[in-house]
Amino acid sequence: MLDMQKRLSNFFYATMSLPSTAMGFALCIQISALSWILSTKFGLEIHQIGVVWAAGPTAGILGQVLIGLISDKTWFWGGRRRPFILIGGTLAALMVFLLPRIDMVDRLFGGGHILAVAIVIALVLDLSINVSFNPTRSIIADLTPEGEARTKGYTWMQTISGFWGVMAYLVGATFGNETLITLGAIIVFAFSVLPMFFIKEQRELALQADNAAATRADWGQLWRIYIAHGFSWLGVQSMFVYTYGFIQTHIVPAGLPEAQANLMSGQVIAYSFAILNTVGFLLPALVLGPVAKRIGRVSTQALCVAIMAGAYFAIAAYARTPLMLYVLIAVAGIGWSAIVSLPFAIMSDKVDKSRMGFFMGVFNLSVVLPQLMSTGVGYVLKDVGNNSALYVICGGSLAISAALWLLVRDRSGATLPLTARAAAH
Repeated sequence: MLDMQKRLSNFFYATMSLPSTAMGFALCIQISALSWILSTKFGLEIHQIGVVWAAGPTAGILGQVLIGLISDKTWFWGGRRRPFILIGGTLAALMVFLLPRIDMVDRLFGGGHILAVAIVIALVLDLSINVSFNPTRSIIADLTPEGEARTKGYTWMQTISGFWGVMAYLVGATFGNETLITLGAIIVFAFSVLPMFFIKEQRELALQADNAAATRADWGQLWRIYIAHGFSWLGVQSMFVYTYGFIQTHIVPAGLPEAQANLMSGQVIAYSFAILNTVGFLLPALVLGPVAKRIGRVSTQALCVAIMAGAYFAIAAYARTPLMLYVLIAVAGIGWSAIVSLPFAIMSDKVDKSRMGFFMGVFNLSVVLPQLMSTGVGYVLKDVGNNSALYVICGGSLAISAALWLLVRDRSGATLPLTARAAAH
């Protein structure tokens, strides 16, 4: 064990945060570039792109649940989390590298199967991310003592991961998605693999003191949380997958040469998601924590999601220039900041603490199943022939989510658990 790990130095916290950052960076690349590449470079139609995107959530249905359970009970290559981080990070970096080279891979297999190749690459990429995400979060809990030290570990993780996620979108907007992909493949590989040589896992974990006070799962409340969170993700994922069509139709001026139009649409997508994630990264620390203490986490979640629904409706009606889109996307970021921080805090009060890894994996199903359902939105958009309908559908889904969150009971006087406290500092 290196001295920095024994002392729990800041450099150790930063190093320990990099694997999670790598997975977040790969996910940002997927969100920013996948639909754009499939449309502009390989000519896939909007409903076909939805099919490609469905491959990833399919992998996630089993990926996080199984890997979370397995990594709790296994040991090889000098760790319980390390093997999955190394394997997942290497595969994710390779799949990121292949994203703009789908046609080359297709030719290697005889050509004529571009959709199938795209599905396989998207599937392996998302499976790799899912293989690594749970271990990259769990290793922080494994290597830090309870209390302030562990809170600091998750704070560093969110700060570093959030910063690099925004950088991913800005690089794509400034230098182009292909530059982002090339640079991203290097970053994902380096941030996944190199830290594993500087930190050491313990084969025997100390029994956590709070296991003795583990609570029984409140399945009635959990189902309400899963369904409410699922409607949030149906709206958010549909935006991620299909917003390029809205931008090409309503934001990019008519009459531009195709190459210029494609470049502009890619930049607008990247800047939009950079703004969304900047708000999502900053707001939990500055606003959501204090507001949740005052009005409760569930009320805060419902309010933020309702604001996001309103922003989506406004985009459908009024966003016809990049500036107007950016302003309304920033408003939507209020809801995004809650979606990525508060639901786990609410959920963690209602589960058996001794099986947190399992319940984290099950909670992921409330994300990936709606992502699968978003495939159907592509067919709806194709049938109606109006890309403004995307944000009407997304806004409606978020409005339903906000209403359903009000059915969830928040524990009176509950303090934010570890991961939420990390988000709020």
